[in-house]
Amino acid sequence: MDNQNFTTTVLVNQSPKEVFNAINNVRGWWSEDIEGRTDKLGEVFNYHFKDIHRCEIRIAEMIPDQKVVWFVEDNDFNFVQDKSEWIGTKIVFEIAKQDNKTQIVFTHIGLVPEYECYNVCHDAWTGFIQNSLKDLIVTGKGQPNPKEGVNSINSENLKKWKID
Repeated sequence: MDNQNFTTTVLVNQSPKEVFNAINNVRGWWSEDIEGRTDKLGEVFNYHFKDIHRCEIRIAEMIPDQKVVWFVEDNDFNFVQDKSEWIGTKIVFEIAKQDNKTQIVFTHIGLVPEYECYNVCHDAWTGFIQNSLKDLIVTGKGQPNPKEGVNSINSENLKKWKID
């Protein structure tokens, strides 16, 4: 079990195409405060959450209706000592038909229990994938972090993911 990457799985009734489109609508499930394109191979986008977390992500692979891979070019958490955490890791969304449903397997390759951020990141990714992304796919509305200064921070997410 040592050096295990973080992974979580979601099963939905929607088609692989609908799932693929929702994953690439990053503002619809992760954060409304994303800068850059999130739906084209090779593009780079920037995520930030107040002064707690910021990262630069390159879309490294896209296979329509099957797979999306992000490569973390740069990252900064304000709550860890090791500033290299996440840098060089891959975030993978694998989409596959399973019986009459569509399965999403989310894996953050390189996010391992030894990381100082692991518990917070585990809880945050679980919330975003199991709740927000799933809701975006199923209902058309996720629960991304709002744009900074618009509705302030989603305090329910902060409580859920144990971020002070």
